Amino acid sequence: MPYLYQDSKPRSPTLPGAARTTHSSGKGYKELKQECLRRGVLFEDPDFPACNSSLFFSEKPPIPFIWKRPGDIVKDPKFIIGGATRTDICQGDLGDCWLLAAIASLTLNEKTLARVVPLDQHFGPDYAGIFHFQFWQHNEWLDVVIDDRLPTFKDRLVFLHSAERNEFWSALLEKAYAKLNGSYEALKGGSTIEAMEDFTGGVGEMYEVKKAPDNFYEILEKALKRCSMVGCSIDANSAAESEARTPFGLIKGHAYSVTGINEVSYQGRKVKLIRIRNPWGQVEWNGPWSDNSLEWHLISPSEHRRLSQAALDDGEFWMKFEDFKVHFDKVEICNLTPDALEDSTAHRWEVTIHQGSWVRGSTAGGCRNFLDTFWTNPQIKLHLTEKDDGQDDCTFIAALMQKDRRKLKRLGAEMLTIGYSIYESPGRDGHLGKDFFRYHHSKARSKTYINLREVSNRFKLPPGDYILVPTTFEPHQEADFCLRIFSEKKAITESLDENVAIDLPEPLNPTPSSEETEEEKQFRALFVQISGQDMEISAEELKYVLNAVLKKAKNIKFKSLSLISCRNIISLMDTSGNGKLEFSEFKVFWEKLKKWINIFLQFDFDKSGSMSSYELRSALKAAGYQLNNYLLQLVVLRYSDQQFQIEFDDFLNCLIRLENASRVFQALRVKNNEFINLNIGE
Repeated sequence: MPYLYQDSKPRSPTLPGAARTTHSSGKGYKELKQECLRRGVLFEDPDFPACNSSLFFSEKPPIPFIWKRPGDIVKDPKFIIGGATRTDICQGDLGDCWLLAAIASLTLNEKTLARVVPLDQHFGPDYAGIFHFQFWQHNEWLDVVIDDRLPTFKDRLVFLHSAERNEFWSALLEKAYAKLNGSYEALKGGSTIEAMEDFTGGVGEMYEVKKAPDNFYEILEKALKRCSMVGCSIDANSAAESEARTPFGLIKGHAYSVTGINEVSYQGRKVKLIRIRNPWGQVEWNGPWSDNSLEWHLISPSEHRRLSQAALDDGEFWMKFEDFKVHFDKVEICNLTPDALEDSTAHRWEVTIHQGSWVRGSTAGGCRNFLDTFWTNPQIKLHLTEKDDGQDDCTFIAALMQKDRRKLKRLGAEMLTIGYSIYESPGRDGHLGKDFFRYHHSKARSKTYINLREVSNRFKLPPGDYILVPTTFEPHQEADFCLRIFSEKKAITESLDENVAIDLPEPLNPTPSSEETEEEKQFRALFVQISGQDMEISAEELKYVLNAVLKKAKNIKFKSLSLISCRNIISLMDTSGNGKLEFSEFKVFWEKLKKWINIFLQFDFDKSGSMSSYELRSALKAAGYQLNNYLLQLVVLRYSDQQFQIEFDDFLNCLIRLENASRVFQALRVKNNEFINLNIGE
């Protein structure tokens, strides 16, 4: 699938109050609603119609779903009953427990919830069958409008629903998120941190419970106090183990929410507890401190009330923190700010954002294991100038996110394995080449390459300049990405993209006939033989001459030059405009061609008669053309084959087109200068 170059210049994060309208009509929620009220109709969303394509892209519905509005399901529908709470989230017949765990965490923060779920919506007098929700996507907030037709079977909601049958905010939120990602099926399987970030614009951090720091309890306590969203899960070692129930009532490969953490007085000592919620709304832990366990009968009523403990089959339960560390494997925390949970002080964080692309054949170089192409990846320069207060180092978080992979599931896309490396800058500008990475080790890197939407890590490095290289693990994998740099002190970032520049030698003058080399004399004889006395040849005749000569060359393998190439050569060299090439013009071109052949041979490493498209940047630079990523990607798309190889004929055409374009550019610049001088003279 094609990926267009994205400008990777640093951008400021969007303001929280501004959400971009996404409806295809260009109209916002209020305008669409007023339009429906004026016409006396209920809103029907053409962008996400009530049909099978909005449900699934790879299968047919297993049962005949019927799309119904809440008023057709119950007599008295409500948007929210008694406030949005975590018990409003009950999983339906869709494998999106990761999303539901994030929604449960969302309900713990009223301010964050109100941003995602505007609370001034209802089924009251001005009801028009239209609702809207807001999500963060790649540095901007989006306002997603939906109609309220929901998939049902036998008058029951098929997917996410509330424990209260006439409450619909959570089902409508799930529909809006499905629309954002293309379909309900696109929500199958995922990481809780993904949805948490889409609800907050925050930055995620992941902990392996068995390797967590000694103060892990305090870290979680601080996270919940700061209204961070916290999820947890148990690893499934195989597909067969996914959603398998353990003897203790826990589910493997399933996303849970962490909804509380506290200490309780028990038999004269303090016991650390943690509260977990299963988005199924049922199936709970059955060990110590579970709903009906003996431990709850041995604490005071006041402790009961303080912990809001109730023996309900609602999917929520307490467990001893030590048991939690034994049974759970991963914890995901989405911080609304990047403040370290290990630190007791809050900081003001600076954020810069780069948007970019990995494009097959030009900027999709893969990780450091693939040295020949690694250097072609996008490169971002990071200037760390100020030390942290009272410290010798600079703290920053680098968060690399691959964009829209869930939305592209219907086209066969999966999450790519991504990561990044950080190198100390050599102190020069411009895109760093292969030799730099061959002889220099990274100063830091992401902990692992992993197939999650975002990889983020916290670093402390001495002040200085560094180069961050975001990559996929394998080369040739295409995706758009968003790189966020959070720093405690101001950090300056810039893309190491090349400036477009042309550095060509002065045009050669043809040698006088009396001073011709032996080679030129042989060409003159061939010209006379083919063209006659006028010493001019057509494109067809030029093709014959060049192929006859080049086939005798032993140092280059190539298929014959095409007629198109020869026509392009004439368009470049023909000064008389008669569509033919004079011998004097041919002599000048032949000198160019010899230089271009030598450059091609320099980068045809395996002497196969073709060069890797990843070497094109260096080859063009050797010929006098410095291109930025955007132009390079266009050239690669035009001239490389499916194996990312460029044959000599294509390389020749590329250089001819670039030289023609440079001449036009130079002519325009001269005319522009003449115009400016004329105005100054007046």
